[in-house]
Amino acid sequence: MDPLSLAKAKVTAAPVACSGAAPVYDLTYYLKGALAGGLCCAITHGGLCPVDVVKTRIQLKPEVYNMGMVGSFKKVIAEEGAGALATGLGPTVAGYFIQGWFKFGGVEFFKIHLADWAGDEAAWRNKTPIYLLSAACAEFIADIFLCPLEATRIRLVANPTYADGLLTAFPKIMREDGFVKGFYSGFGPILFKQVPYTMAKFAVQGKAQDMICGAVGVDLSAPGTTGSTKMAMALSSGTIAGVAAAIISHPADTLLSLVNKSETAGGTGSISSRLMNLANEMGFKKLCLTGLGARCVMIGTLTAGQFAIFDTIMAATGAEKFHFHDPTKP
Repeated sequence: MDPLSLAKAKVTAAPVACSGAAPVYDLTYYLKGALAGGLCCAITHGGLCPVDVVKTRIQLKPEVYNMGMVGSFKKVIAEEGAGALATGLGPTVAGYFIQGWFKFGGVEFFKIHLADWAGDEAAWRNKTPIYLLSAACAEFIADIFLCPLEATRIRLVANPTYADGLLTAFPKIMREDGFVKGFYSGFGPILFKQVPYTMAKFAVQGKAQDMICGAVGVDLSAPGTTGSTKMAMALSSGTIAGVAAAIISHPADTLLSLVNKSETAGGTGSISSRLMNLANEMGFKKLCLTGLGARCVMIGTLTAGQFAIFDTIMAATGAEKFHFHDPTKP
């Protein structure tokens, strides 16, 4: 069966009770999930653009921005003005809306269909593997669309005088470097960064949410669960997931920033040889730790906000979010 036909099919795995009827997971549900995902990623990444600018500066020029996160903020503002903290805002919002559309929408699609294929009992026992596989598949698709815009953002942050913004930088990169070299030199690092990041993000969030709910006696699938309770669960589990995902994906994030700094970063050879050169120059310790504090703050806040906004938008559209169902309970 083709994906569109699967999307249109009614999926009954892990029903969430609502007026006695199981929800229908059809194409409309996945579109609502994709829209909620696009908005939650665009809003959070856009709102944290100043932190991302400082984090990227620390990664690209650690010898210049060596006074920590707060000190680097002050340095950027003192030397370039507060407006410099919004550098790359255009490609950030556009890129992460597209990425969020495919990531959150894709995770819902793959998660629900894998759970339906496995059956309630097996899906309940294998929640973490289902989260991991769903996140990996969805993120791979999302990164194909994100990579050109992330390359544009990094070029603007690395060289604020390169162009005025997305609309002028995008064609300039295309003209100077070509499509593949200009926009997909960082595709390997972005996969290496984003796929483990998203796998950890969704798997850890799911596990943390289960543990927190179990500790406080909350059942998110129960009809009487309040919106404030769901919000509290999303924020707390999202923060834990964000910090874990940031640590796991940070070395690749640093490499991605370095390889997109300029067309000659790491040499003029193949993409793999440039990445190896950059990794050797940076060293493993610096690759793992440079800018990590700023990224943990950014990703922890961002991930908590994403899950909270996603749940809010899904509820506002009338979509009943999918939850795994314990077959031993009615």
